[in-house]
Amino acid sequence: MSYLVWLIPIALLMGITALLAFLWSLRRGQYEDLDGAAERILLDAEDDRPLRERHEG
Repeated sequence: MSYLVWLIPIALLMGITALLAFLWSLRRGQYEDLDGAAERILLDAEDDRPLRERHEG
C-alpha cells in the first residue's frame, strides 16, 4: 500500500506535464495546418524553390 503513496503523485505529475505540453504546442500553432505536410510530399521538387529562383534558372 505504501507504493501508492509514490505512484499516485508521480502519475498525476506526468499527466499534468503531458497536458501542459499539449497546451503549449496548441498555442504555438502546431495543429494549424494538418493537411499541408501530407500534400507537400506530392509536389515536385522544382515547386519547392522560391519564385525568384524559378525565374532565374
